[in-house]
Amino acid sequence: MSSGELLDDRLRFVKHKGQTILVVDFSQCIAKEALLLLDMIQATVTRQEPGSVLTLADFTGVQIDKQVARRAQEVLVLDRPYVKRAAWVGTESLPRVFYEHFKSFSQRDLPTFKTREEAMDWLVGDEGKK
Repeated sequence: MSSGELLDDRLRFVKHKGQTILVVDFSQCIAKEALLLLDMIQATVTRQEPGSVLTLADFTGVQIDKQVARRAQEVLVLDRPYVKRAAWVGTESLPRVFYEHFKSFSQRDLPTFKTREEAMDWLVGDEGKK
């Protein structure tokens, strides 16, 4: 499997309770893979309707260095107009300082959940709506 195919598996739209969610799977990514995935996220999200995208990001076991953190901040800001709601899981793998910087830099609410199922339920549920 090529790295392109591997990354395609990490970024996909899924249906949950009749709504479409963009699942971003950073789990077990090394920094180089995370950078490539961030580029794919930006290209995918910015092709959607503004304010329409529900995103679920799984950070379980991801390797984040300063370069990845900086690129993630950029993507979070550039994607903000397109994202309706975002939920994160696996954030125990993220250094707390990076998570706090992501939230403050992007001026986005990035709620965290223990499981993908909980996150997807929140994304499509009334409690996730503003």
